Amino acid sequence: MGMETNETEVKKSGCLLFDKPLRWTSFDAVGRIRWALRKKYGYKFKVGHAGTLDPLATGLLIICYGAYTKKINEFQDLEKEYEGVFTLGAFRPSFDKETEITETFPTEHITDKMLQEATKQFIGEIEQIPPAHSAIKVNGKRAYVSARDGTEIEMKPRKVTIKSMEVKRIEGNQIAFKVVCEKGTYIRSLARDYGAALGSSAYLDSLVRTRIGQYELKNALKEDQLTEEYL
Repeated sequence: MGMETNETEVKKSGCLLFDKPLRWTSFDAVGRIRWALRKKYGYKFKVGHAGTLDPLATGLLIICYGAYTKKINEFQDLEKEYEGVFTLGAFRPSFDKETEITETFPTEHITDKMLQEATKQFIGEIEQIPPAHSAIKVNGKRAYVSARDGTEIEMKPRKVTIKSMEVKRIEGNQIAFKVVCEKGTYIRSLARDYGAALGSSAYLDSLVRTRIGQYELKNALKEDQLTEEYL
C-alpha cells in the first residue's frame, strides 16, 4: 500500500491505507483490520487509526498496528484533503444528514460570484465551533451522547487552519467543494459557517477524505481486500 511494513523481534508492525465505507465508524474499521491481522498471523495486534472519519463520511483512514501505533500522532499532524457536497438552504442540528432538517432558509439571492467570494473568509487560521454531535468530551462526556439525549451543551470555539477551499455549483442548491486543512477541522462546521456567510444555511451532504499528507485514497484497500492476499 505504499507504506512500509517492518518485522519486530516478536511480531509484525506496520501501517495500511483503508477506504472506509459509508456508515462504518472509524472504530469499526480498526476492529475489522485487527480481526484480519489476527486471522493471518495468529496473534492479537494493537491497532489504531490516525484521524477519525464520521460514519456518514467515506475515504482514507491510516490504520497503524503493532509498534507503528506509536506513529499515530505523526500521521494525525499531516494536512488533510476532502471533497464533497454542501446543500444550501436548510439547517440540521448535526450539520450533516444524521439529523432531520429543522429550519429552512432562502437561497434565491445566492449567485455564483457570492459562492466564490464567501470562501475567502475561511482561508487561513479561523475560529470554528465544533458540532454538538461530535466525539469531543464536554464535562467528561462525549458531546454526541448529550446531543442525542437532547441536553444542551456549550461547544467552545477552537482555532483551525484552512489552507485552500474551492467551490462550484453543480445543481440548484448543491455545491461541490474541495478543502485542504490541518488537523482538528470539522468540515460539518465549515458547511454551517459557509451557509451563514451566504445569508442562508448549509449542511454537509456527502464527504470523502481523499488525502492525508502524501498518502492518497487511490492507493487504499477496499473492504473486500482485507484478506491474506493484501495484508
